[in-house]
Formats: sequence, C-alpha cells, structure tokens
Amino acid sequence: MSNVTVLTGGSSFERNVALAGSGLVAAALRSRGHRVVVVDTVRGPVSRENEERWLDPALGVVPPTAEELDELRRRDQSYGLLALDEVRNADLLFLVPHGRQGEGGRIQSLLELADLRYTGSDSVGSLLAMDKDVAKRLMRHAGVPTPDWCMWPASRAEVEALGLPLIVKPSREGSTVGLTVLRDLAGLDAAVDLALLSDDEVLLERFVDGREYTVGVLGDEPLTVGEIVPRHEIFDYECKYTPGMSEEIFPARIDAPLTETLRSLAARTHRALKLRDFSRVDFRVDREGRAWCLEANTLPGMTATSLLPQSAGAAGIPFDELCDRMCRMAVARASGARAKSAV
Repeated sequence: MSNVTVLTGGSSFERNVALAGSGLVAAALRSRGHRVVVVDTVRGPVSRENEERWLDPALGVVPPTAEELDELRRRDQSYGLLALDEVRNADLLFLVPHGRQGEGGRIQSLLELADLRYTGSDSVGSLLAMDKDVAKRLMRHAGVPTPDWCMWPASRAEVEALGLPLIVKPSREGSTVGLTVLRDLAGLDAAVDLALLSDDEVLLERFVDGREYTVGVLGDEPLTVGEIVPRHEIFDYECKYTPGMSEEIFPARIDAPLTETLRSLAARTHRALKLRDFSRVDFRVDREGRAWCLEANTLPGMTATSLLPQSAGAAGIPFDELCDRMCRMAVARASGARAKSAV
C-alpha cells in the first residue's frame, strides 16, 4: 500500500480530459489498496466530496472555452505544488495532466528538482515527444517513417510540396486541439491562426489517406494494436472523447505482418524519444499498406474511452492492474536509482 497523489487538471485545452481520467485512476488505485488523494494544479487538493462533481468522466467531452482558459491560467498554482503536503509527502505522484503544460516536461522538471517520484517519462522524454517537429526528426533518424512536414512560416513552394489535403496543427499540443484538415490553400492563414491559439509554433504535415491505428507500450514492450474508425474524417477531439463517435477495435483486424510492423515501430519510437514506463504511439497506414507514425503520447488519456487502457485490456491487463503497474514501475525505478547513488 502506498500514499499516491494523483496530479491532474491544469489550464490547457485538455484540462477536462485530465479531470475525467483522474477520477477513474483514483478509483482504480484505491481498489488496489493504495491511499489516494487528488490534486488539481489549478484548484489545489480535491476533497472526496468534490471528486464526484469535479472528476466526472463526462467532463472530457467538451474542452474549456477560451474565456475559461484565461481564468484558469490566472489561477494556476502549478509552480506552488511543492508547498502542498499532499505533493511533498506522497510516496508517489501519479500524473494525469495533458497538453503542453502536463506532458511537455514542465511539471516533470519541477518534481525532479524536488527529488519526488512520479509516473511516466522524465522531463527530457516529455519535451522531445511533445515537440512534434523534434519528435519527427528523431523518428526519421531511428528509421521510423513519418509523414513529410514543414514548420510555419513556410514558402509557398514548401507548402505545395506537401500536397493537399494538408494537416495544420500546433506543434506542441495534443488531442487534435487546433488541428485543421486543409483542402484549399485559400484557407491556410485561417488554419494557422487557429493553431496559433494553442501554440506559437505551427506544423504543416502531409495528410496520409488511409486507416488509423494505435499501439500502447508498457515497460519497453508493445501491447495490442488497435484500429480507430472515427465518424469524422480524422480522429478529432469529439471522436476521441464522445462515446459512440468512433469505433475502436482491439485487437485490430489486420494480418500478422502489419501487426508486427506496427508493434515494432511503436517500440522503436518509444525508445527513440527516450520515453519510459508507458506511452501510446499513433499511426496511419496508407492505401499501399505503408505505416506512418504520427506521434507518441507520453501521458495517454485514462478515460473510459481512452486507447492505452483498451490496448492493455486486450493484452489481458485490466484498468486497475494497469494503473497499479504504472505505480510499481515508477517506485522500482526510483528505488533503483537511489540505491545506485548510494554506492
């Protein structure tokens, strides 16, 4: 039994997804015998009485408005986390924030400076995976195919070389927030402006026409391949978090060679980006059967419809065991590091 503090919330567009997942994680860890408290990096500690109201799984369906985000950012207490007893005295911090704030290395750096144990990738891996431009460069270097891209601002020749349709998205955001599938270059400026609402770096990427797959990674081992069949053209925010808006098939109904290709590429991506403990790697497979890696997620969603729990479940790992394993890997790693430093 451990004293686990679930860190969640934040002031990004993915705040509500984080809150929705943290309630499920807290319940799962309690079912495994852990003593659990929840801390929202904006509101602070969440009482058991407020968990049911604030951590409702249905919250993730709709992101905060721009006005709500402005208010949340004014109230965000992320840099005061170390003053909280619930953080400082925890045996382990279970991270369930999303977006650039939670997955981009900031919180991880803060916790590392205080020598606190936490789940998931460290600050370096988090930063590398969150920055899609850097991540794609590392994938290419590791031999992982990823769609051609360029960063904005770009010349017309660079943009036209990518072809249409074209993906325009923030370079350091998740959950397809601020993403546009562009079919006419006349809408390029508007698509860039939308992406700039979430990040000051914008990535333009060749659209891969094909089917979408995902692979969870636990430890250093790839889990079950899943296929995602969204109702929209892409697996966007609504399809990700609204029940019934996508069909998620685990295991994917594909042949063994493609299965092994995707699993191998997921593991290679996980290692190339210096990730640890767990991740989720997303792909598109084009009409010629070629796999293209889109991105790796260092803190994948943990809601009822999230893909990493489904990938693990199809591999025989139920949700409560998945959460418990994440805790145990973090504790074992930290204990081993401290033992080495004492030698």
